[in-house]
Amino acid sequence: MKTRYVDVSPYITKDGSIIRELMHPDRHDACRQSLAEAIVPPSSTTLAHVHHKTEELYHVLDGQGCMTLGGETFEVSPGDTVLIPPGTVHCIQNTGQRDLRVLCCCSPAYSHGDTELCGPEE
Repeated sequence: MKTRYVDVSPYITKDGSIIRELMHPDRHDACRQSLAEAIVPPSSTTLAHVHHKTEELYHVLDGQGCMTLGGETFEVSPGDTVLIPPGTVHCIQNTGQRDLRVLCCCSPAYSHGDTELCGPEE
C-alpha cells in the first residue's frame, strides 16, 4: 500500500505535536506498526508521556532539538535516530528557529490508549 504525504491530514496528538499518520493499521494495510511525521514548532516542547506497550523510534529529519528520555537529556539533529523502549517517559523540545520534523515509527502501532501523559515530577 502507498500513501502520499499531501493526502494525509495532520492532527494534534496527546503530547501536543502535529502528526501525520503516513501508515497506520487503522487506515491502511499495515499490521503491527505505524509510521508518522511529527512536527514540533519552534520554542515548543511535547508533553512528557509514556507508551506502556509500544516501542518507538524517532528519526530527526530537520531542525534542532533536545530529547528527554527517561532520566537523560541530549541534543538531537538531522540524521539522529533515538530508540524509545516501552515504559520510558520521553518528550522532545524544539531548540531551533524552524520546525523540528521527526519520523516516528511505532510497534505495535501508535494508539492514544497506550499514551499516558506524565506530570513534571515523573
